[in-house]
Amino acid sequence: MPISPNQGSTGGGTTVTITGTNLGGATSVHFGTKTATITANTATSVTVISPSGTGTVPVTVTTPGGTSNPLSFFYVGAPFKSSIAPVGGATGGGNTVTINGTGLTTATAVNFGATTAVPTVVNDGQLTVTVPAGAAAGPVSVSITTAGGTNNGLTYTYVDPPTIVTIIPNSGPASAGTVVTILGTNFTTTQSVTFGATPAPFSVINDSTLSVASPPGAPGDVDITVTTLGGSATIGGGYTYVAGPGI
Repeated sequence: MPISPNQGSTGGGTTVTITGTNLGGATSVHFGTKTATITANTATSVTVISPSGTGTVPVTVTTPGGTSNPLSFFYVGAPFKSSIAPVGGATGGGNTVTINGTGLTTATAVNFGATTAVPTVVNDGQLTVTVPAGAAAGPVSVSITTAGGTNNGLTYTYVDPPTIVTIIPNSGPASAGTVVTILGTNFTTTQSVTFGATPAPFSVINDSTLSVASPPGAPGDVDITVTTLGGSATIGGGYTYVAGPGI
């Protein structure tokens, strides 16, 4: 006599179907000492709404012919989420985040706002999930659904990709230290600025302005790339290293 699903929330409310033989006319279904609500019944199945409970309990079906052998039903507590990393990413989605907590073994869905993604369970304390595309830039709540229920409490922020509009000045000596201002959009979550392949020290002034100290470089043009949580923007040949005089 199979039972499906064989686990559900400690708060009850799980729809459970029990299949077997001679089940017609079922008068009661017990989860341990508690009685479940019967919603459908045929000769081969009984569908019920599980009552609240804890731990593992025996499930039995009683008909005019007697009481069945017991099957096990496992009560699962609601999940608890402690952290999410990274906490933001591109509005287009596609990056992988890790969520840590407890009670995650039976996770079947992670919602980013109204959009559902299917997670990969690593263990009871961790899962990973590919972030779906967001409707717009900004924060959304993150919820996890398990056999024990749904829990909210984390936030993920969608970030539009940056753009580079102007670089002032756009040239300087090959030695390091020229203060360069980069103007554009969506710079708040900037993680790195590179001149060619060389990282440059930077400060975020505001969402549209970066202050950068040029690293040393060889004479010639180099690309400048700004990388944020929302992606990267590159301006080809955006800065020119100028050779110093020689006599």
